[in-house]
Amino acid sequence: MTELRVLVADDEAMVRAGIRSILTTDAGIRVVAEASDGRSAVEATRRHRPDVALLDIRMPGVDGLTALGELRTAAPDTAVVMLTTFGEDGYIARALELGASGFLLKASDPRELIAGVRAVAEGGACLSPRVARRVITGLRPGSATTARSRELVALLTEREREVLALIGSGLSNAEIGRRLHLVEGTVKSYVSAILTRLGVRNRVQAAIIAYEADLVTGRDAPG
Repeated sequence: MTELRVLVADDEAMVRAGIRSILTTDAGIRVVAEASDGRSAVEATRRHRPDVALLDIRMPGVDGLTALGELRTAAPDTAVVMLTTFGEDGYIARALELGASGFLLKASDPRELIAGVRAVAEGGACLSPRVARRVITGLRPGSATTARSRELVALLTEREREVLALIGSGLSNAEIGRRLHLVEGTVKSYVSAILTRLGVRNRVQAAIIAYEADLVTGRDAPG
């Protein structure tokens, strides 16, 4: 099993220590660097090239959002998951636009944190169910938005809707392939077509549409 390399960026040393402690309970995950602000997070990512970077949204100096924007250019192969708390919905909206691979609450269950890191490392989306619900109800409120998402989903083929539902559940391409008995290359083609048809930039945005269109049940929700 390939070791997953992770960077943790948070301005609170105790938070970083807690996340490191949780992640290292998984023998297949190694925290290769830590950072206390966005600038050092970008520099450490360039130096260590982690598979996943966990970034606190609000940090002194260069914050997590600015760092995310820089990392999408400087280290496009590093998946970025934003660490957030309740009450930061506006920041979540901006991170979504900048291309974050996922969102996790700092108070997430340890299993959810590990599962989220593994999901994004494998090309999946990591969207804490509690964050997802707040994004949907807080950032994209109203029946008109739900109706629009259902209209977009209606443009998809039956197989594409199946794939979208699994994207919304946080599954990686490999996991979707196993679930639907498809080779991974075929799943990638479906995902690319879905993003284009929905007019979104990444899997997290597609996952939110899946939630809004009721393709993802509570039982299937990630985490």
